[in-house]
Amino acid sequence: MGYSNLQIFIVELIGTFILVVFATGSIVYDTQTGGTLGIAFAAVAPFIALIIGVYSFGKISLAHFNPAVTIGYFITGHISKIQVLYYFAAEIIGALLGSLFVQSFIGTSANLGANAPNYDFPLFLIFSIEVLASALLMAVIFTVVYTKGLKGFSGIAIGGIVGLDIFFLAFISGASMNPARAFAPALLSGTLDDLWLYWTAPFVGTMIIAFLFRKKFALQK
Repeated sequence: MGYSNLQIFIVELIGTFILVVFATGSIVYDTQTGGTLGIAFAAVAPFIALIIGVYSFGKISLAHFNPAVTIGYFITGHISKIQVLYYFAAEIIGALLGSLFVQSFIGTSANLGANAPNYDFPLFLIFSIEVLASALLMAVIFTVVYTKGLKGFSGIAIGGIVGLDIFFLAFISGASMNPARAFAPALLSGTLDDLWLYWTAPFVGTMIIAFLFRKKFALQK
């Protein structure tokens, strides 16, 4: 069954909203409780959000919830140019609504959960780690969804790689992997200095993987 662009827009907005609430809200909540929950909590929260989103909406929109992932799907020919606009609009609006929810009902600590790189590390390493985290996410998405490598476990695998990226890499780059997730709390908290990183590196990472997978998908058509 084919789904309309409006249906795709709606579920992408809802899915991105859920992801941003969990991903950023967990950071805000942890800060307000004195940091007792730590990085594990910040990693598990988006893992759960993506399980919910992928299994609820994956059949309708492929469950992007991320502009960098959307570009990856466009490169491999799974969505059209006009659909990219629907996805981008839904993801940005959903992320903004998610951050507004966090601001209104959870709190405003930690800049609303905005991503922040660790400048104790060289900028080249920070950028490279963010590219790597995003590339790993895109690689897992393509593998589980289109090669049926983990049929039935796509939500767990996709959520799992996001959680692992955050757990092991966030202390260097912030491990956003998602321009929309980075944009909304940064905009609402006024902390825009590092946003350039999260609007460049994730796209680089997902595009590299998309070009590597493109021929494989072309052969399957």
